[in-house]
Amino acid sequence: MITASSVNRVSIRLTHERWYHIVENHDDLAGYFYEVLETIETPGFIVRGSNGALKAVRNMGDMWLVVVYKEISKRDGFVITAYLLDKRPKREIIWRRH
Repeated sequence: MITASSVNRVSIRLTHERWYHIVENHDDLAGYFYEVLETIETPGFIVRGSNGALKAVRNMGDMWLVVVYKEISKRDGFVITAYLLDKRPKREIIWRRH
């Protein structure tokens, strides 16, 4: 298990089992393990997800990397999934890097 610190300073867990599940469903992310962690730590912006989840978004040139995670307390959270988009997500931005 590896952790990354969110912009709210919450430790977000990414287990090997979760990573395997992500690349099993999104094989285009296979070489992006560290980019997923970096997106949690230094996103370009964060949008609101479903059921209290957050989506950290980072521009990767011609693609957008989206990491969906949940902060379950002030100290603990976990990655739900990650995926690449060819267009910028259009949901409500709740945090933006300055």
